[in-house]
Amino acid sequence: MRYHTPTSFADAAAIAVAAKGTLRFLAGGTDVLVQMRAGAVLPDDLIDLKHIPGVDQITRTAEGGWRIGIAVPGIVLGAHEDLVRDWPGVVEGMNLVGSTQVQGRATLAGNLCNGSPAADSVPGMVAAGAVVTITGPNGSRDLPVEQVPTGPGRTSLAKGEVISAITLPPRGKNAGDAYLRFIPRTEMDIAVVGCAASLRLDGDKVVEARIALGAVAPTVILSEAAARAIIGTTLDDKALAALAKAAEAEAKPISDKRGTKEFRIEVAGVLARRAAKIAYDRAKGLKA
Repeated sequence: MRYHTPTSFADAAAIAVAAKGTLRFLAGGTDVLVQMRAGAVLPDDLIDLKHIPGVDQITRTAEGGWRIGIAVPGIVLGAHEDLVRDWPGVVEGMNLVGSTQVQGRATLAGNLCNGSPAADSVPGMVAAGAVVTITGPNGSRDLPVEQVPTGPGRTSLAKGEVISAITLPPRGKNAGDAYLRFIPRTEMDIAVVGCAASLRLDGDKVVEARIALGAVAPTVILSEAAARAIIGTTLDDKALAALAKAAEAEAKPISDKRGTKEFRIEVAGVLARRAAKIAYDRAKGLKA
């Protein structure tokens, strides 16, 4: 195995595009190192991104959003009071990834690129409208988070491309988000269903909404139908019922040992209602 420590994303992309055989990038390592230890993946080239300046930083963008380095671990996200204040749902998702020890290493970028439909951090980023910057041999491009995974274990990144940053938009006033999941155990399990909601209000009325469903399809679903069900409403019982119905209709899960298809569809509706209500209360400035 060839171990690389580039000091820029351009150098990392150049190494990646020239690599032959199996290639893996290393940021937190909570996926790739486990896979290597189990013998599931034996990279010919391992590119460690942690030596690139800025990958461990969280900074404000000029527009008032947030730029998150690809090696920022979950424990740092959770301790960043301003980020938590703006995007609690995004942080909630990442904080559910693994144990305390895993939190010290696991990253948003790694959780996204692992390509799991049940990744806890991805629905929150999708609902937030997060964008990734991708660096490759031909320069950089931006892509909405929901367009990165293309199926279990697969992404839309081309050979030689690597995520170089994640950007969250400005939160603005009268807005809130939330992420919830259902798991069989109380801790450290894979989501059977996950749901994130991000809302913006004008007075009591919902004027913007993004609803993202996880673990109910090959990739996270950004449900326009669920958003339409509550835009223009005060999130009353009728709106919540319409939201649940839309979420259930969008869900396309499988049955496995952790839950049946029918169960997952029902839970998708339940979590959509609950996540939207929490996001609504947060947008109103209420504790949730």
